[in-house]
Amino acid sequence: MAVCYLGVGSNLGNRKENIESAVRKINSLKDTRVLKMSGLIQSQPQGGPQGQPKYLNAALKIDTELSPLILLKKLKAIERQLGRTKTVRFGPRTIDLDILFYADKIIKRKDLIVPHPRLLERDFVLRPLAEVI
Repeated sequence: MAVCYLGVGSNLGNRKENIESAVRKINSLKDTRVLKMSGLIQSQPQGGPQGQPKYLNAALKIDTELSPLILLKKLKAIERQLGRTKTVRFGPRTIDLDILFYADKIIKRKDLIVPHPRLLERDFVLRPLAEVI
């Protein structure tokens, strides 16, 4: 099993329910369980179109036997199930799920970079992450 940390955010619809639904779906993935969830914090959108609603953000500590790429694939499927559609970069979304850390791995691929490349620039990620580490 690998201990991983995920970032979770939502700024469309019922943001709290979107996050809770995502956590339930992550916890139901095969060979994966949520160990800890941070509290929710509200943040301003970073980049993207002007006038977006504020985000609710959280961090999760999970244990998984899924490989990093399979975990990413499953997280993207959960985003789609919860109504996320790709519009513009950094645009509004019902749910955003990011792999922040995957065990002690460093991954640099076109489709996945771990640790998350903008992790240290985002207080809305670091504050919840500090609660679950």
